Amino acid sequence: QVQLAESGGGLVQTGGSLRLSCAHSGRTFGSVSMGWFRQAPGKEREFVAAINWSGTQTYYANSVTGRFTISRDNAKNTVYLQMDGLKPEDTAVYYCAADGRAYRASPTPTEEYVYWGQGTQVTVSS
Repeated sequence: QVQLAESGGGLVQTGGSLRLSCAHSGRTFGSVSMGWFRQAPGKEREFVAAINWSGTQTYYANSVTGRFTISRDNAKNTVYLQMDGLKPEDTAVYYCAADGRAYRASPTPTEEYVYWGQGTQVTVSS
């Protein structure tokens, strides 16, 4: 059973930066795509960024393009989300998720992320 553990959240001022980390417990990390999602109070969970199994393809929501960077270190079983230029509207609980299929060649549909972390709170003050 795969377990995901996010860390790195916190309180930051507008314009500041945070780096989130997500540690994957299983042996399959290097073969699966990973994603970051977020959920703000009173809103639905939304896609933030994703990276394919090899790290050669990345995808971003329009709202974070140019400010956030997703990366992975397969030797450390960890995926990262570098968040720069943070805005109050980025305030949310951030979740990482792992694809249920190995070596997927196309972007992972949201419903096919089968493993989820508990989330880490990011709060951006104005």
